[in-house]
Amino acid sequence: MARRILDSWALIAFFEDEYPAVTAAVAGMLDSASRGTDQLAMSIVNWGEIYYTVMREVSQQSADEHAAKIASLPIELVPADRALTQLAATFKARHRISYADAFAAALAKERKAEVVTGDPEFKALKGEIAIHWLK
Repeated sequence: MARRILDSWALIAFFEDEYPAVTAAVAGMLDSASRGTDQLAMSIVNWGEIYYTVMREVSQQSADEHAAKIASLPIELVPADRALTQLAATFKARHRISYADAFAAALAKERKAEVVTGDPEFKALKGEIAIHWLK
């Protein structure tokens, strides 16, 4: 069973359907998770990144709709406790990545999982965490 951590980049790309190969890959992972053959999780900080991005670029109503869509998907939303936040802060201090990306990386490291992303910022973490690159 694959353990995967979704970065906000992956879900935003999935919702926008801008890259057909990415949409298909994420849809396949969601299907596998709904059948119980994959485990998908996302940090609540990355969920918040999706929410504020959609709200800023489109509207609060659209952000609420995206939040409802995410709630209906087989994705575990993981709260940011002290240990996860400390690990994320360590990644942020050591690498040139966004704070939200640091939470995805920290969750992947904590759970011995791979981050699912297409965000080039994660290249800085090569060797520290497993990354499933979406293209």
